[in-house]
Amino acid sequence: MEDEVGRRALAKATRRLIPFLFGIYVVAYLDRVNVSFAQLQLEDDLGFSDTIFGLGAGIFSLGYVIFGVPSNLALARFGARRWLAAIMIVWGILSASTMFITGAAGFYILRFVLGAAEAGFFPGIILYLTWWFPERERTRALALFLTAISVAYVAGGPISGGLLELDGVLGLDGWQWLFLCEGLPAVGLGIFTLRYLDEGPEDAEWLDAEERDYLVGEIARERALMEAAAPGGGRIGDALASGQVWLLGLIYFILLSAGFGLTFFVPDLVQDRTGFSDFEVGALAAVPYGIATVAMLVVARRADRAPSRRPYIAGLALVGALGTVLTAYAQSTLLLTVAISLAAVGLLGAIPVFWALPTAFLSGAGAAAGIALIAVLGNLGGFAGPAFTGISEDSTGGFEMPLTVLAGLLVVGAALVYAARESPAPAPTTTPAPAAAGDSL
Repeated sequence: MEDEVGRRALAKATRRLIPFLFGIYVVAYLDRVNVSFAQLQLEDDLGFSDTIFGLGAGIFSLGYVIFGVPSNLALARFGARRWLAAIMIVWGILSASTMFITGAAGFYILRFVLGAAEAGFFPGIILYLTWWFPERERTRALALFLTAISVAYVAGGPISGGLLELDGVLGLDGWQWLFLCEGLPAVGLGIFTLRYLDEGPEDAEWLDAEERDYLVGEIARERALMEAAAPGGGRIGDALASGQVWLLGLIYFILLSAGFGLTFFVPDLVQDRTGFSDFEVGALAAVPYGIATVAMLVVARRADRAPSRRPYIAGLALVGALGTVLTAYAQSTLLLTVAISLAAVGLLGAIPVFWALPTAFLSGAGAAAGIALIAVLGNLGGFAGPAFTGISEDSTGGFEMPLTVLAGLLVVGAALVYAARESPAPAPTTTPAPAAAGDSL
């Protein structure tokens, strides 16, 4: 009987939460990376060099770094529903406002403020999922949610390329249409979030009473076991001082340095080497991320069942390194597609498995602080990677050197994974079928 209650509760939570969180993160990620497609016209319209673009694309992460931890602590204090809604409304307005920039200074300022506004969004959702899904189910839930990253590229490539083709309509440049049309949906979704999200299982009227009791009990039991196994894991100060948290932050820094250092320049690199139109570049860029979406789900299922997740993270980092170095030197359309696909599979596939590590030993207020700190440190890589790639491309005249360096960095990251602590998942009081949550989608 309890097994059936657990299966129903997890299936309902997955159906209710994951598609919605997936959707809003697609919009969030698209607003973050659509600048890579805008650069196809910003280069000519506003005279942006790769250095200006790389710094502007990456400076988003500096705002994220400064406000990441406070924003996540505010979410833990004021609740996910209100805080996530506020973040979305503000970032939607700011993203759409990018259409008004006239030079590098305005570009830098808006990207910084956009990063500050969005700072608590991703770590906030990671924290929110720990309130609903037991640790043994979390990698799969994270993977279902984080496929939004690759889907943002799959859908965003053709959409962004198509919006750029509106160049001159109603007197607006194509890149202005891009920022306007991709920024405003976040405002509407933010308002809807206020009505849709529940703070936790105890508030979910769409669950039966016994299902609410199951989820509340499982999460509480896991937190107690985490506290017993790692005293202080739930305290803010201990989480921020934890060597494991800083090590995971360093690994995440490497993953995002390479990820953004490559992906922000994919449209420009592809157009330079193929001569494709803006729309064709967007369509081609969608292919690798479609492949990565499938890979993320397959890897997450296997990692959840494996005795250790570390080989999956390290192996995927090495796949990402191989794809990145091949992208550096590929010239043909076919080889570029294969290389970028390998990079996307490795870099994106590693992320949901990676995030299962800190959520397995952090709890309570310590989870809010520790998760945010890891995200903040990682997003320093979101600044360093694009800035390094842009400056290096301008100084060397090509992407070969910076992408080779980023590939080497991923090899280092793969080695560091084995120094990370891995906590085994607490044994369930019931045994829901592993595929129940995913089968409900």
